[in-house]
Amino acid sequence: MPHRILVVDDEPDILELVRQSLAEAGYAVATATTARDAIDALHRSPPDLAVIDLMLPDLPGTEICRLLRSRSELADVLVLLLTAKGEELDRVVGFELGADDYVTKPFSPRELVLRVRALLRRRAGTASERSDVLERGPVRLDLGRHRCFVDDEEVLLTAKEFELLATLMRRPGRVRTRERLLDEVWGSDVTVTMRTIDTHLKRLREKLGRGGDLIETVRGVGYRFAE
Repeated sequence: MPHRILVVDDEPDILELVRQSLAEAGYAVATATTARDAIDALHRSPPDLAVIDLMLPDLPGTEICRLLRSRSELADVLVLLLTAKGEELDRVVGFELGADDYVTKPFSPRELVLRVRALLRRRAGTASERSDVLERGPVRLDLGRHRCFVDDEEVLLTAKEFELLATLMRRPGRVRTRERLLDEVWGSDVTVTMRTIDTHLKRLREKLGRGGDLIETVRGVGYRFAE
C-alpha cells in the first residue's frame, strides 16, 4: 500500500508540480489550498506525511504543525515545510513546533521527492521508538518523548511519576506489589519507604484526572492499571 501524502499550498502551479512529482514517485497524494481545508483533511484521513507551505491565505503553516503535534491521533504525521528564502524565522518556529524537514522555494521536484523518501525511510527505521507509546483509555504515554497526555491534554509529571505510570501501563491488568514497584522505579535507593509509593500514586491519580481511575488499588497487595 503506497504512503499517503497531503500537499498544502495555495499556488496552483506549485501544488500541481508537487502533486504530480509525488504521484509519479508512487505515493497516494491528496491536496489542499488553505490551512482550514488541510485541517479538515487531516482529521478525515491522517496521511503519513504532510508537505505544507508556510504562507497560506488563512493561517500560517506553522499553525498546522501546532495542531499535528498537539493531537495524539495526528502526532505521527511527518511534516515537510515549503519555505521562501526570506522566511528563516518562520522556519525556525516550524522546527520548534515539530516540523521534520524543509525545502526552500524554488526547489527541484527531484530534491523534494528525495526529502520525502528520506523522511519516510527514517520513520520506518525508528519504528521501535514510535511503538514506545502506551495508550489505555484517555491516557497516552509517549516513552520516547517522555510526555503524558490525558484526553489529548498534556499532563506534566515528575520523573518518578512518569516511571511509575509506565511500569503499570506496560502490564495492564497485572498487579504490581509495592515491593516490586519500589525495586523497579527506585532501585537501590534505601531512603524510600512503602509509604513513598502510596504518596506518589496518590499525586499521580490526581494529576491524571479521570485517567487516574484506571490505576486500581488491590488491597493488601499493590496496584494495577486497568485493562
